[in-house]
Amino acid sequence: MKLAHINIVTRDADALARFYVTALGCAALREPRVLSGEKVSRGNGLAGCDICSVWLGFPGADTPFLELHQHKTSPERGPSGVNAPGIRHLAFRVKDIHAMLSAIIGAGGAALGDITDFGTAQSPYYIVYASDPEGNILELEQSGENI
Repeated sequence: MKLAHINIVTRDADALARFYVTALGCAALREPRVLSGEKVSRGNGLAGCDICSVWLGFPGADTPFLELHQHKTSPERGPSGVNAPGIRHLAFRVKDIHAMLSAIIGAGGAALGDITDFGTAQSPYYIVYASDPEGNILELEQSGENI
């Protein structure tokens, strides 16, 4: 088994795609597509489904890719924290946690905590949580170097 893609349902697929391209260096894998019709509705169980689908590749990886879906209609969702049940975050190993956090903030995201060392004196392991502009949580990890 192999993880194929990660899907985020978004209020604005174009804007969120720009964030991931700008902040994380993702790249478009294809032109955005509209998914609709009986097959789409039968497959996902939502009648009258109409979805804008954007595929983005992560730097240095063929898979998994990031799939952004903007449905014509979506229920409202309140903010959820790192402790809410369900899938909570995407984690990325980075070379420079400070630079990546700055890029996320500069592209419209936010820091959720402080960069913290979860490692040892001999083997530091830094993490920090952030969010994209729609509140999806991102974890950044950097290991092996003092920062």
